[in-house]
Amino acid sequence: LQLSAVKLAELHSDLKIQEKDELSWKKLKAEGLDEDGEKEAKLRRNLNVIMTKYGMNGKKDSQLVDTNYIKDGTESDTLDDPRLEKLWSKAKTSGKFSDEELDKLWREFKHHKEKIHEYNILLETVSRTEDIHKNVINPSEDWKEEILHNKHRELKEKLRSINQGFERLRKVSHQGYDTTSEFEEPRVIDLWDMAKSANFTEKELESFREELKHFEAKIEKHHHYQKQLEISHQKLKHIEGTGDKDHLNRNKEKYAMLQEKTKELGYKVKKHLQDLSSRISQGLQHNEL
Repeated sequence: LQLSAVKLAELHSDLKIQEKDELSWKKLKAEGLDEDGEKEAKLRRNLNVIMTKYGMNGKKDSQLVDTNYIKDGTESDTLDDPRLEKLWSKAKTSGKFSDEELDKLWREFKHHKEKIHEYNILLETVSRTEDIHKNVINPSEDWKEEILHNKHRELKEKLRSINQGFERLRKVSHQGYDTTSEFEEPRVIDLWDMAKSANFTEKELESFREELKHFEAKIEKHHHYQKQLEISHQKLKHIEGTGDKDHLNRNKEKYAMLQEKTKELGYKVKKHLQDLSSRISQGLQHNEL
């Protein structure tokens, strides 16, 4: 797959979460608690997202490339959306952003692209489910209606997040970053915007805000290790060409340590994100009732 060191660590974290979720589902199934197959369907969707994200679905150019444009001055990744490309081009030439802020903004654009990608996968899944539903001899079974209802609700939540995210990117690209902004990490900003729309009391919202601060610190720590891992990987490739075995062995040990730490933090970040998203989803569902 020719994945970078950082992308390999991310793939490991995603697969570890997928494995844990599948083991939990097997226990539920053994107890007869997934009769409608909704949890199994969600697991398949998640696996499809992972395979597409890392270019393992057999389709060309489907991989979301891990890019650090600051490193080489160019973006090897594309945003696949003329509106996003236009906003990014405007932001780069506006003079309103430092290199560090441009790096942060590029992460926001990439995050938005991934959200659109996941939405399209889910939309395709829903369309297939609806086609199957229409062709079933007895389509009046309540559990099938419930599955479709859940999928449409998930689509609605993702679309709302995409629309909110695009408005934020449009505003930031034109005006620059707000120095008084509460959060900086794209995933945290998304969660906070959605939390404010959910059915939380003031006390619950304040508690959630504090948890998001801790979550953002965890993400920043993960970013730090990702950068160190990439630097270590580049250094290792350079040393391999020198033939200095002692130096090479020392750097291999350091690289292995950074790789394990990055994997561990990546897993913790994604698991925490999963838990926070689930809590917000429950609050948004409560709003609909």
